[in-house]
Amino acid sequence: MRRALELAALGPAVGDHARVGAVLLSPAGDVLAEGWHKGAGTPHAEVDAMAKVPVEQLRGATAVVTLEPCNHVGRTGPCALALIEAGVGRVVYAIDDPGEQASGGGERLRAAGVDVVSGVLADEAEAFLERWLLSVRAGRPWVTVKWASSLDGRAAAADGTSKWITGAAARQHVHEQRAAHDAILVGTGTVLADDPSLTARGDAGELLADQPLPVVVGDRPVPDDAAVRRHPRGLLTLPGHDLAASLHTLRDHGVHSVLVEGGPTVASALVAAGLVDEVLVYLAPVLLGGPRTAIGDVGVGSIGDRRQLDITSTTTLGPDLLVRARPHRVRTGSVRPDDAATTTATTPTVTAAGTADQAQNDRSTP
Repeated sequence: MRRALELAALGPAVGDHARVGAVLLSPAGDVLAEGWHKGAGTPHAEVDAMAKVPVEQLRGATAVVTLEPCNHVGRTGPCALALIEAGVGRVVYAIDDPGEQASGGGERLRAAGVDVVSGVLADEAEAFLERWLLSVRAGRPWVTVKWASSLDGRAAAADGTSKWITGAAARQHVHEQRAAHDAILVGTGTVLADDPSLTARGDAGELLADQPLPVVVGDRPVPDDAAVRRHPRGLLTLPGHDLAASLHTLRDHGVHSVLVEGGPTVASALVAAGLVDEVLVYLAPVLLGGPRTAIGDVGVGSIGDRRQLDITSTTTLGPDLLVRARPHRVRTGSVRPDDAATTTATTPTVTAAGTADQAQNDRSTP
């Protein structure tokens, strides 16, 4: 199973599907083949592995898979049925598929007489798939909120200037985080004030292969000449101020993870609503003073109401420090009350993709 998890990591880190790995073993325990899911529309991990083995060798074999074999017809057929038809005698998987459409593969296999074992290295698989699992269980994407600040918690000087609080290494790390998320979200205020392109770029300013879908929330219109309108992924606008509804709408667009760079207003609202799964804080060794804090009101009236976080790592980036933290005692993949609440539908607006060579400087502050 540990090898299957290693194979799963070879799959795309962003996209609408879980990263899954599979290992096929002969009845004697020898490795017959390995496979992994390579992206939407490609064979699932089990089928990818089975395609590498002569049909006669599959009968009585054991399939070790990181996620319960699917039980639905999408772009590909149900993996549970493929395993049954191939004569596989035993299936071992780590965690159940939480999706309503895809789940039930284990039961189907058992009903067909296949020996099924589940829960092997389940904790490791849960940690590996935490973003995808939460998005399926909660019906909203994994939310990472990022901000940059001085050591005294300011995002800008008294006159509003903020370029640049952090150094080049920290800013490049932000671009890598953009590429590692399905979408990047800001409010209309950030678009009007900073005109960010919201692209993910390399050291030389080139566009990276993986680009997040740019999302702008709020009622004010995005100007026709805004840089974000030239984003290679197009632009998704979500009207209104119901962030929970906006997140559920993003899930409907196949977004499993979103990086929020929308300034103190959006960040504070998400924290106050309990909709944040991870915080990335880029701390610069400077003092700015003044009123322009990196985060605003998060609903804390007294010290007893404080939002407790657990620091998961600290990383030095040139002169700056990246602090990663998560809400205290919130189990990864669990559904919070906020997620289960009924939300108002949000009608999105999608524009056509812009030119792929848009690589101008992004004026949002990393």
